[in-house]
Amino acid sequence: MRDFAAELDRARAQDRADPLGSLRGRFALPRPGARNGPAAIDPLVYLCGHSLGLAPLGARAMLEQELADWERLGVHGHERGHSPWIGYAEQLHAPLARLAGAQAAEIIAMNSLGVNLHLLLSSFYRPTRERSVILIEAGAFPSDHQVVSSQIAWHGLDPARELVELAPRPGESCLRTSDIEHCIAQLGERLALVLWPGVQYLTGQYFELPRLAAAAHATGALIGLDLAHAIGNVPLALHTDGVDFAAWCSYKYLNAGPGAIGGAFVHERHFGRPELPRLRGWWGHEPATRFLMQPQFTPAPGAAAYAISNPPIFSSAPLRAALPMFDEAGMPALRHKSLALTAHLTSLLQDLLGRELRVVTPDAPARGAQLSLRVRDGARRGRKVFRFLEQHGVIGDWREPDLIRLSAVPLYIRHEDMVRAAWTLREALAASPA
Repeated sequence: MRDFAAELDRARAQDRADPLGSLRGRFALPRPGARNGPAAIDPLVYLCGHSLGLAPLGARAMLEQELADWERLGVHGHERGHSPWIGYAEQLHAPLARLAGAQAAEIIAMNSLGVNLHLLLSSFYRPTRERSVILIEAGAFPSDHQVVSSQIAWHGLDPARELVELAPRPGESCLRTSDIEHCIAQLGERLALVLWPGVQYLTGQYFELPRLAAAAHATGALIGLDLAHAIGNVPLALHTDGVDFAAWCSYKYLNAGPGAIGGAFVHERHFGRPELPRLRGWWGHEPATRFLMQPQFTPAPGAAAYAISNPPIFSSAPLRAALPMFDEAGMPALRHKSLALTAHLTSLLQDLLGRELRVVTPDAPARGAQLSLRVRDGARRGRKVFRFLEQHGVIGDWREPDLIRLSAVPLYIRHEDMVRAAWTLREALAASPA
């Protein structure tokens, strides 16, 4: 059994030497109180950024500026505001493109994740008699499953026949890349589309996206990605990987707040294709003639043609506060730190692994900042352990049927947090016998 005080001292020394350490001070850190319940840790050890990222301190000023412009200028805020609302979303495209590994013209900030998937599938899922199957992973996030099922049904087809779900091998929790490739090849000319996560929400598995894109294209199918748990978490190269389209939300690793504006990617090879159908809206019209109010639709260049409505300013402003920190830190440094943090937590729990706990998330490099833990002896004990963690200041989340998810977001999590989380987890297991 390691010594807590000694581990804490070592962790604090690591944190003092961390070149990204100052970024933590630019986030609001939740603290214990009546609504959080009793907690032994102040501030709370917040390991739930995979569900909702913390608030950048700069978000309040961004929001207050837009409110002030609304109060001061009314409708003229569209053109005369501090950050004019016409063109507001366009300010997000370049930094999002850097995180997505894309060209700025391939990015559009709009809507929410589910809406964006529907809009993209309306273009890219065009089933024929020969090609009608969509492949997803078994245990996909429920909205992905529902979006895909409803799109299949929208075309008058049966999801029970046209939706294929690939599960891991018996006794395994994660999918092997070779098995995904084999499934794609087996589906062959029946396969219309692969819709896949960049990082699987439940297990935290980070997939080999270039291999999956190549496998889909080799059969003549398209590939789209749900990047909700990937963007801002792991390196992405959507353009060079050849992914056809992708969508994401911004309230997890991008720290843009609940209900924040989402985003989408469309590869440039799909630009200017008149045969590609698209659901249209006013804001997807080219900016130069948008306000002529003509009924004819002239698409904006690039992915911007997929915009339907003008951007929601108050759910976009916090993202403007968050994105500069990614450029400041650099994705390679963030990736290095997140892997170091998850390795540290795993090391601290080493004597419990196998006996009390199982880490479901794969080893590096097939993981991001998330660790998914399964408590031995079943879900009932797992829930007790989870409740203990929350009551003692370690905030993660529980996902049915039996997983505790913890994420070490490198923008604001420290090595000290890994030590505190590990010791609280030890106490939780001791206080929750099988």
